[in-house]
Amino acid sequence: AFPLSKVRATHPDCSVVLYFQEQEAACLEVIRSEGQTPAPPGEQGCQTEWDGVSCWPAVPRGQTRALACPDILHVFKRTKALIRRNCTESGWSLPSPPYYSACELEPIGGNNTEAKASGGYFVTMKVLYTCGYSTSLAALLLAIGIFSCFRKLHCTRNSIHIHFFTSFILRGAAVLVKDAVLFSDESIDHCTMSTVSCKAAIAFFQYSVLANFYWLLVEGMYLQTLLLLTFTSDKRYIWWYILIGWGVPMLTVCVWVVTRLQYDNHGCWDDYTNPYWWVIKAPILLAIFVNFLIFLNVTRMLAQKIRSPDISRNHKQQYMRLTKSTLLLIPLFGVHYVVFALFPEHIGVDARLYFELVLGSYQGFLVALLYCFLNGEVQAEIKRNWGKWQSSMESNVFNLVTQDFTA
Repeated sequence: AFPLSKVRATHPDCSVVLYFQEQEAACLEVIRSEGQTPAPPGEQGCQTEWDGVSCWPAVPRGQTRALACPDILHVFKRTKALIRRNCTESGWSLPSPPYYSACELEPIGGNNTEAKASGGYFVTMKVLYTCGYSTSLAALLLAIGIFSCFRKLHCTRNSIHIHFFTSFILRGAAVLVKDAVLFSDESIDHCTMSTVSCKAAIAFFQYSVLANFYWLLVEGMYLQTLLLLTFTSDKRYIWWYILIGWGVPMLTVCVWVVTRLQYDNHGCWDDYTNPYWWVIKAPILLAIFVNFLIFLNVTRMLAQKIRSPDISRNHKQQYMRLTKSTLLLIPLFGVHYVVFALFPEHIGVDARLYFELVLGSYQGFLVALLYCFLNGEVQAEIKRNWGKWQSSMESNVFNLVTQDFTA
């Protein structure tokens, strides 16, 4: 048998397809070599044969060959049953017992209903997360517009929020681009697809996910800095925040791309079972872990600040406003990723897809809601400018009426 560890899958769902493709290629190579060196007269029997599942080595006529079921984890149940074929005068006999019986496989055509239901499930999920990302993109763009238009809202805190919103916009755009590149043409075999465009789409997607988590880390770091250094200007740290939020993900993705090009430049690079996936996963888990420590430390410091009589009421309200949003987001964005990271990729696939795609698609909307639309400072500024605009309009109408009357 050929070891499955050599298979370089492009996607967990494609592991079976690629396994059999490599098995077939190796078997055909054996068949070609046998064809170049014919067996001596009188020793002819059954030549090596690929039956679509297993490679049956050549045996003399009248003998029997026994093979175990293909050793593919999570697809075939473990069994000690052997499949036998006899070499007769007319060639190889049929496998006995049949594969679907010995390997506990479903008979051909027996799961059409299940396949159709699965297809409908993924179509529904795609519609849901497409709507979610579209809603989030609209909300985030509106939030960025609000923070950019009103001069009173220009500050380091809101500048960090804008970068955080932008990372969500990139993530939503990356998902839509990835779908367009990988799944736009149903005639393309995704399991063997290996183009520059699909690899670039996956690299862009990984960068956007990393940037998303690292800007959440920056939000936590800024909150901690605000609580620690009350009387220090926070503008001096903005470039460090930008370097962490955009620079670390860029460096990580570059290392990952070089690693894949050097050691595993196969498929579309979207295989999460590949060991090189830890080049992406480890920095994300590190960011979540650091954020969790910040979460605990900020909770402790906030309790001390609120009890302190030296802190003014305005400062307490500012701390509470920013803290409520950030402390909610840190566990909300990190918990499910840590939980799923501790389990193999094939476990809980439906739940993983639901959390990462459907619920994840609305995270941008939630962030815009917490940091912008429900922000009391933003609401007050909008009301103030709305009142000024109404007063200006009433004044213009009064002037026009007065001019008409005097004329």
